[in-house]
Formats: sequence, structure tokens, C-alpha cells
Amino acid sequence: MHKLSQVSGTGKTLNIGSGGVLFTTEEQLPLGRTVELSVHWPAKLDGSCPLKFVATGRVIRSEAEIAAVRIERYEFRTRGSVERTVRPEIATFV
Repeated sequence: MHKLSQVSGTGKTLNIGSGGVLFTTEEQLPLGRTVELSVHWPAKLDGSCPLKFVATGRVIRSEAEIAAVRIERYEFRTRGSVERTVRPEIATFV
């Protein structure tokens, strides 16, 4: 039985498209690793409810302070009031 290591960190979203996300990292991520990204979305639901873009995918490019993830699935979720202080371009990966 394997115990998967779980790492979390924050970075800045550099580019986002329908197929993937390019972002800065605090450390190099292993190629092929499955990650979940959470990006504060600038648009609001009904003009008042903050959203976040949550995506799962695999690391397809990784350097010392930058990584690219191919999106396998995604969804938009509402953000809680505690999350409202973080800038929209910040991505969190787990």
C-alpha cells in the first residue's frame, strides 16, 4: 500500500486556456504528478458572489519556478468570505 505525499503551495497564474494552466511555483513539481489548482476567478456569480476555478490535471512541464498542467477536469465553485482577500491571479495547488 502506497501513501501518496501531499504538497501544497501558492503561485501566480501566468497563462490559462482551455487545455491547461501555466503558473509559478515555490518548488519544482514532478512531471506526471496529478495536481488540483484553485484560481480566484475575477467574474462574480450574479454580480455579487465570488467564484474560484478549480481544475485537476497532470504536470506536463516543470522547471525550478514554473509549471504547466494539462487540465483533465474543472469546475467553478463559490468562494467563502475568508478567501476574498487573495488576489485573483494567485493559484493554489495541492
